[in-house]
Amino acid sequence: MNPHPPPAPHPTDPGTGPHSPDQGPLSGPAPARERRGLEAVPPPRRTAWDAEELMTMAFPEPRWAVPGIICEGVTLLAGPPKVGKSWMGLGLALDIAAGRPALGSIPVDAGPVLYLALEDTPRRLQSRMRTVLAGRPAPAGLTLSIACPPMPAGGDEQIDAWLTAHPGARLVVIDVFAKVRGTPPAGVAAYDADYAAMGRIKRVADRHGVAVVLVHHVRKAAAEDFLATVSGTNGLAGAADAVLVLERARAQADGVLHVTGRDVDETDYALSFDPEAGAWRVLDGRAEDYLMRDARSMVLRYLRDYPGQRPKQIADALQLDPGAVRQTCRRMVADGQLHATPGGQYRPADGDTRDSSDSPDPESPSLLSLRHADPADLGEPE
Repeated sequence: MNPHPPPAPHPTDPGTGPHSPDQGPLSGPAPARERRGLEAVPPPRRTAWDAEELMTMAFPEPRWAVPGIICEGVTLLAGPPKVGKSWMGLGLALDIAAGRPALGSIPVDAGPVLYLALEDTPRRLQSRMRTVLAGRPAPAGLTLSIACPPMPAGGDEQIDAWLTAHPGARLVVIDVFAKVRGTPPAGVAAYDADYAAMGRIKRVADRHGVAVVLVHHVRKAAAEDFLATVSGTNGLAGAADAVLVLERARAQADGVLHVTGRDVDETDYALSFDPEAGAWRVLDGRAEDYLMRDARSMVLRYLRDYPGQRPKQIADALQLDPGAVRQTCRRMVADGQLHATPGGQYRPADGDTRDSSDSPDPESPSLLSLRHADPADLGEPE
């Protein structure tokens, strides 16, 4: 943290509004540092200890924006398009700024929050806030901006200036990271470029001891390890302090939030999404229980249309883990939901299938098409 008091607020030009693209998170360009007299050079930060000395040292507990999920440092929140990442980011910002429980039930400490909605217009942002607030007053501690320069062009300095002016800040949300990461330098390896892009915002987060959430995308291809789905090289996930991957499946659980990181335990949270309130909520119970119910429902629906499939074919079509599908199919056979042939093919036990024997092999439906199979499944969140 900067030992000096924050500089005086920079007066804004009355001819520009708070949403001018030339302005930053402070409703104006980052204020210039006030010129002061010569000061002593601070001593360099200590970086080495002997083992016995280190074991006797006392360190403060990490600061949590959302206990158990979002800790101080940089967190990647990744997910496919329209899965609900922006709704989650805005909901977290509003809840923490107001001191309300996050995700419906997790107590948080209130504090200033900066939300950079870099893909929104003021009108859309206002509309979303009205949906989430549902008549409640907007928290004064939330600062919103729809513009921020890329990190290499001064974006990190603007965020640093806002945090300096708000020393009790709890959270910064950048939606989306691609808008501020900047263009990789020519000749730099992709991994190194990704790691360096994360490094700029991580230095700001570490300096202020604040949680910074970067909304990001995942690849189209499925993967057994959810970390492997994060778009970009491993440099992004490697440089982040934590990674959250939001997956949305249409069954009893609307989504699953996979969590892993340096200061957070690797956990899966089952979530539900209320489109009328624009709100994600943590569901009671283990995520594995909801995932199993979701998987059974999707496998059964798929086999009604395409009976006689093997677990690998089912897993590829539904973008699920092949090992988990094999286990699910075996359990469904044991519970009388499926029949298995000696060759390892499966079909519904009730015989309710679509007869496709007279037609060529159809294109297997994707998980996305199954999510939209029901008429009630409308209004996918962003």
